[in-house]
Amino acid sequence: MNDVRLILKEGTLTALLSGEIDHHNARGIREAIDETAGKTKPKELILDFSRVQFMDSSGVGLIMGRYRLMQVLGGSVTIANLPPKVEKVVSMAGLDKLVKFEKGVVYRETDE
Repeated sequence: MNDVRLILKEGTLTALLSGEIDHHNARGIREAIDETAGKTKPKELILDFSRVQFMDSSGVGLIMGRYRLMQVLGGSVTIANLPPKVEKVVSMAGLDKLVKFEKGVVYRETDE
């Protein structure tokens, strides 16, 4: 199952995440984002959580790893549209002090 859809537009890579982010699928999501970011070297990575129902500590690791990757690439990370339960996990991990948060933002799924 693919739990991420990646859209590259104007130097921004948007990862539309969906379903559950746990130890069963975090690796596949991480690899998909890393491969695309490594090839395209975006200036910004947006992780859109609007369709995520559950996230455990594997999701925290996913965010931290992409934060480090974007530091190496000279870019930034934005976390968007966190559902309340997921936001609680992210805040408890202190990630709200590292990355920018956005709410209520709609990202288009196509480049059209």
